[in-house]
Amino acid sequence: MPNDWIIDVLTDLRSFAEQNGLNTLADHLDDTVLVAASELSAKRKMTAGEKTTNACQSGNTHLPIAARDNA
Repeated sequence: MPNDWIIDVLTDLRSFAEQNGLNTLADHLDDTVLVAASELSAKRKMTAGEKTTNACQSGNTHLPIAARDNA
């Protein structure tokens, strides 16, 4: 969760926009917060999946095509 600070920054910007009558900007920042949260969540899931995959591997089973016996 080290990148969650971006959600706080976007939320602060949205509040500023709303308080200063920048309603279209506030609406866009609302959408931007959702996009950021979605991407951060997907990145966390991908990273967690990579760690699980790497932990389950018992050897180098992914060889480049040129290194395979039947290449």
